[in-house]
Amino acid sequence: MKAGFKILVVLVVLAVCAAFSPDASAQWPKYPDQNVPRKADGTIDMDAPAPRMPDGKPDLSGTWENIGRGPGRLPKQELGLDEKPHATFNDVGAGFKDGLPFLPAAKALRDQRRARNSADNPDVWCLPMGNMQFNVHPFPRKMVQTPGLLVMLNEMNAGYRQVFTDGRPLPTDPVPSWQGYSTATWQGDTLVISSIGFRDDLWIDWNGSVITEAAKVQERIRRPDYGHLEIEVTVDDPKAYTRPWTVSLRQQIALNTELVDEICLENEKSLQRMK
Repeated sequence: MKAGFKILVVLVVLAVCAAFSPDASAQWPKYPDQNVPRKADGTIDMDAPAPRMPDGKPDLSGTWENIGRGPGRLPKQELGLDEKPHATFNDVGAGFKDGLPFLPAAKALRDQRRARNSADNPDVWCLPMGNMQFNVHPFPRKMVQTPGLLVMLNEMNAGYRQVFTDGRPLPTDPVPSWQGYSTATWQGDTLVISSIGFRDDLWIDWNGSVITEAAKVQERIRRPDYGHLEIEVTVDDPKAYTRPWTVSLRQQIALNTELVDEICLENEKSLQRMK
């Protein structure tokens, strides 16, 4: 691979992460949300109780961004596979002492993708991304919770995901898709999402870690207070890994702002060089 192309890929990553920081001026003009809880001195109370739906369940609605997001922002954690390290944008398994428990073929594919400096990453090519890659992505996403349905709107390429909470079962023979098929139930104040039916060529982080059509993914989402989400993701994929593994993420609400159009292919002039 030519050195110039490697530099181009790095510049693309840095530009994306810098342009969409919480202070990005390109976001929706500041408009104060009148429903934000405040302390006696008028400052926002991020630790206030989480809002609730009419049925008493936590309302996950809001625009959310990863804490510690972006490549290499979190220190490596020396944890075993039974613990739940924090996933990063670069490497979902960065916190595990020995990395993710790849099967040989899956590790070889990940290594091949990484050797090409993520040049084949769907994110680079303006293609859709799976929900695991969106979980760790630096772009914000908006959750809209309604009775029977949780919608996740991703700013990058106007992506979306549907999580059905109306009691329907998962499909028995789904057509593989980018986002898979997701249903959820409440366990106390934790929303437990089960997903299947993924494509066989998905990436789950910038390094190219693997997920296949055999994967079953469970996400456990909690809103412990007004300003934060706690997410645990368990991947059980016998075609790619020797055993199930679990990672955690923490997201913070983005206040007084909204999603904007971010269409990767609009006026795009770099893909012709990415060969």
